[in-house]
Amino acid sequence: MPAPQSSRSHLVLIPSYNTGERLFSTVAAARAQWSPVWVVIDGSSDGTGERLAAQAESDPGLRVFVLPANQGKGAAVLHGLQAAQAEGFTHVLAMDSDGQHPAELIPAFMRQSQQRPDAMVLGRPVFDASAPLLRVRGRRISNGWTQLETLFAGIGDSLYGFRVYPVAALIAVMRAQPWMRRFDFDTEAVVRLAWRGVKPLNIDAPVKYLTAEEGGVSHFRYGRDNVLLTWMHTRLMIEFVLRLPALLWRKARRLPPFQP
Repeated sequence: MPAPQSSRSHLVLIPSYNTGERLFSTVAAARAQWSPVWVVIDGSSDGTGERLAAQAESDPGLRVFVLPANQGKGAAVLHGLQAAQAEGFTHVLAMDSDGQHPAELIPAFMRQSQQRPDAMVLGRPVFDASAPLLRVRGRRISNGWTQLETLFAGIGDSLYGFRVYPVAALIAVMRAQPWMRRFDFDTEAVVRLAWRGVKPLNIDAPVKYLTAEEGGVSHFRYGRDNVLLTWMHTRLMIEFVLRLPALLWRKARRLPPFQP
């Protein structure tokens, strides 16, 4: 088996909360493709943090952070971003720990980011028969709002969490306001980065929804998380109206994020 590609500027960041055994296969798949891989255990109570930390002791390409309490996906990502910035990394590829994302595409996403470090590289999901129809239809609504909020800057999908972020820009966005700490992280991150002038680049990537028998774990709750998304888009639309003159000016002149 060939050695994983390595980088001093780009790392893989995996937030995890009570993912169980699936976490270990996800990390192994990522490590087979890339080094380093960092995992942020977001207050898990399933013992995975201790086990993975022990595994990292014999793997210099793996680093594990264990948060004392569950803070939410966005907060876990922010913890990893700040640690990455402190060690000189400029970009992170975020991916979920539940096995839905295609680890074999990590090198392709990293190459695109290395060629365009000013951009964010976003996975555009390709669904198979395992995708719940309700969630596929629901994300179309969120994507429509996101396109409007960014004045059609080219975000292919607002919810797919397999993507490469520029570290400094995302930290600045998150420090500027108190949101984006839980399920609202993925969508609000791409909207606010686009407002900041970070161009979105899209790459098709398969997504698989694993059954419980396959070890799939989901913490998505339709009622709670759709309320959170509705509140998020309400906030973003209000701010979009205020930003609209500046966005129109930048789009007319093909300035970031509307540049080629």
